[in-house]
Amino acid sequence: MRPAWRVADIRAAETALMATVPEGALMQRAAAGLARRCARLLHDRDGGVYGRRVLVLAGAGNNGGDALYAGAALARRGAAVTAVPVDAERVHRAGLAALHSAGGLVSDAVPDRADLVIDGILGIGGRGGLRPRAAELVAAAARAGDGPAVVAVDAPSGIDVDTGAVPGDAVSAHLTVTFGALKTGLIVGAGAVRSGLIELVDIGLRPWLLTAPALSVPDTTDVAAWWPGPRPDDDKYSRGVVGVATGSARYPGAALLSVAGALGGPAGMVRYAGTAADLVRSWYPSVIVTERTGDAGRVQSWVCGSGLGTDERAVAVLRSVLAAPVPVCLDADAITLLVDGSCAPLLRERSAPVVLTPHDREFARLAGGRPGDDRVEAALRLAAKVNAVVLLKGDRTVIATPAGAAYVNPTGTPALATAGSGDVLAGLLGALLAAGLAADRAAVAAAYLHGLAGRVAAGSGPVTAVEVATALRPAVASTLAAAPRSPEPV
Repeated sequence: MRPAWRVADIRAAETALMATVPEGALMQRAAAGLARRCARLLHDRDGGVYGRRVLVLAGAGNNGGDALYAGAALARRGAAVTAVPVDAERVHRAGLAALHSAGGLVSDAVPDRADLVIDGILGIGGRGGLRPRAAELVAAAARAGDGPAVVAVDAPSGIDVDTGAVPGDAVSAHLTVTFGALKTGLIVGAGAVRSGLIELVDIGLRPWLLTAPALSVPDTTDVAAWWPGPRPDDDKYSRGVVGVATGSARYPGAALLSVAGALGGPAGMVRYAGTAADLVRSWYPSVIVTERTGDAGRVQSWVCGSGLGTDERAVAVLRSVLAAPVPVCLDADAITLLVDGSCAPLLRERSAPVVLTPHDREFARLAGGRPGDDRVEAALRLAAKVNAVVLLKGDRTVIATPAGAAYVNPTGTPALATAGSGDVLAGLLGALLAAGLAADRAAVAAAYLHGLAGRVAAGSGPVTAVEVATALRPAVASTLAAAPRSPEPV
């Protein structure tokens, strides 16, 4: 897991660290790392640093100082560096002097050509979107030459570094070089999209971060380590049996898609209970099919809600699922049925875990309002309110637990914004629950693999939920193959 912190915690750590090092040492560490990464980017794109045109957009604070010192380092390697201060009266003087000494230029206008733009306008303390002068410079820089690479210093200027919200004009970076620790706004919400690739430069801050991270970001190693593979003594029952109560006469496809998602997971058996029984039987002969949840037999988890409807039959199905003493994943119509409160007692009385998978509109029905700018905090509040793990869908899906832990999935793709995609996710999540994963890990792993499947599917053209379900197996296989392996037994 990669941890990320809020700005206040990072500021406190920086203050503690600065008291132990010479003045300016942190800026020099940050600038050196920034220059090194910019040089590598120029080498990859243009074959080297020498002769490349570098534009530094320099704000008034330390962020501008980092950018100017990095520009000076690139100038010493032969780059043609031009700095444009946002406010010539408030530029970082020592950084500007270093740039002058290295042969860099200062201008009040963006040059016509640039190979690389370094965004040093606002640091992590910036609030609100870009001011007009800064927004004009950013727009002009984007038009310089043939589309220069944009590197943000610590965070793209104009984003909210705590929430990832973009309240106005902001920089869109190809790469963000951030210092000391990941910031939450770089990996959630619109800020994640604006940040591009993220590279963390170690400046010695981590030992001084004494608070728990605000959220964590899973990677392939985490998901592969959690994946419950079959053991030599397993059978289809011991690997986990997932029950799927989805679909209706109006939405029979939801049953097929959620079953497909469940079959892409690690469980040993899938049982389907619902009105699409004949259709499921014809598509998936390995699935044990019945029309009623009460006749389904023993399961280790339930998936309920996708295409279920909201009539009396659907209410009865949801009540039956919630009465079962096993983990439950509630999606779509099951979430809608929770809103009137009639199933609230069953939800409160449960000792087995519950995972809710709302999109923003479903979230609003449960929480009384849309998530707003701070999606992490909103998901945490709802998780505490309903005493369930909340998987808040989005380009950067947020998973929140009642205990206050939060995770952000890094594999999301806009390609997953297609009808039925969430049904596949719910089925996969249910299979992970049935195989024995804790609710938070099951939600994190399902979101991660679902995102990878969306990316695989997008590689062959327009994406439907059928392609996402088909891509689950390649996504799982690539994840497990990428994990470190123990030596083969003799």
